[in-house]
Formats: sequence, C-alpha cells, structure tokens
Amino acid sequence: MTEHYDGYLIDLDGTIYKGTEKMPSGQRFVQRLADSHQKYLFVTNNSTKTPEAVAENLTNNHQIPTTADQVYTSGMALADYLAKFDDVHRVLMIGEEGLEKALLAKGFELVSQAPADAVAIGLDRDVTYEKILQGTLAIQQGAKFVATNPDTNLPTERGLVPGAGSVVSFLATAVKPAPVVIGKPQDIIMTGALDKLQITRSQALMVGDNYNTDIKAGLNADIDTLLVYSGVSKKADVAKEEQQPTHWVDSLDDWQIK
Repeated sequence: MTEHYDGYLIDLDGTIYKGTEKMPSGQRFVQRLADSHQKYLFVTNNSTKTPEAVAENLTNNHQIPTTADQVYTSGMALADYLAKFDDVHRVLMIGEEGLEKALLAKGFELVSQAPADAVAIGLDRDVTYEKILQGTLAIQQGAKFVATNPDTNLPTERGLVPGAGSVVSFLATAVKPAPVVIGKPQDIIMTGALDKLQITRSQALMVGDNYNTDIKAGLNADIDTLLVYSGVSKKADVAKEEQQPTHWVDSLDDWQIK
C-alpha cells in the first residue's frame, strides 16, 4: 500500500517496538522515511520521559537514530497547551521528570502546594495523598485542571500496571471540574504535533497499533490514519467500529513511502 503524505505522526510502543523487544519492521519503516527525507515525529502519551530519553532509547536500544526534536510527548503537549494562557504562571505538578522538564522549559514556576494557576497531572509512581490533597485544594480555588493522558494501564514485564489515568482518576474523584485531557485520543496533542512538524491536517498521517488511542486521535483531529496490526488492536474488533482507519496493514513492511 502507498499514498503520499507530507508528514508522519508515529506511535511508539506496539508500533515501532514492543517494550524492550525490537520490531525489525518498525526500524525498517523509519529508515525508509529517513532515506526519503520524509518529515516524521514520534508522538507518545508517555509523560514520564524527556524527549532526550525517548530519543536515546530509540537510538541505542532499537537502532533507530533519533534526536529529541523528533519526539513529542503528552508532557510537552500539556506544557504547550498551558503556555497559551496568559494567566497561568504557577503550576502545581503531579508527575515525573518528563512533565517537570516540559513545564520548566516553558517558563512555568512549579509549586508543591496551593494556590496555583493550574494543576498538571500525569503518571506519578511516587504519588502521595498529600500531592492529591494539594491538587484538590488548588482546583477548588480556581486552578485549571489538566491531565497528560487517560491511559488506564501500561504493559510491562510484570503485566498491565496502573497508567496515568489511574492517578488522574484519584484527583478527579475529589473535584467537580473534569480535567482537560491532552494526550491521545484527544485532538490537543495532535494539534501540537502538527505545529511542531509544521504541516496541516490534510498533509499528515497518524500511524499506530491502537484503535482506541492512535486511530481515534487521528479521527478526532481529522487526520488520515494507518492502523498496523502489530500491537493492541485486532481486526475482528476494529471491524465492528463505525469509523474505520483510512488505511491498515498487517506489518509496516507493507506500507511504502511515496
């Protein structure tokens, strides 16, 4: 299969690799993009890692030479979103290094207790009741409530462990306003990715293995999609969906760059 696009937005886990396991088809796909001087950006819901760490993992562990500029995380998208508000300066963050550095890079002052102009929350494997308490108080006092992504679980060697969505739900249960969710399948991260790659919606293709995150993100953003059956989604399940991906392949080896 082949069709021309000016830029590719690409999921990582399940699409380019599986956890620590290499996926040769993913490596070959990215190599074809690079060889054809095609624009591409890795778009991930993972807010715990910096773009530098993601790029290092791709380069050293999966033999996919990558720079930090080729990575866009939900933490970066959240920081870009908050930067659009003139009244947001102090941010109470519940999260890890990737989210922290993304917010600092945009010039926000990070605080650990109310008051704050915004509460930014993502996966935090050191979450405490006190952090949730302070986030609750800040939101009750008028802070914007923004979450990196709604992922309920993460696949690991130990099984499906709690994802960012579980931490977000902890705080969301205690406050009235629902959070603005940034990551896939929402449109916000896609808009940020398009801005970073400097292409329009009609010029882009969203590539991923998960219908409910990657493909729905493309559908919500009016971007063409390519579903690869190498990870989460199964053909029988996707066939039942009212909205279908623009394209699908069994392997990224089946997609040709035009």
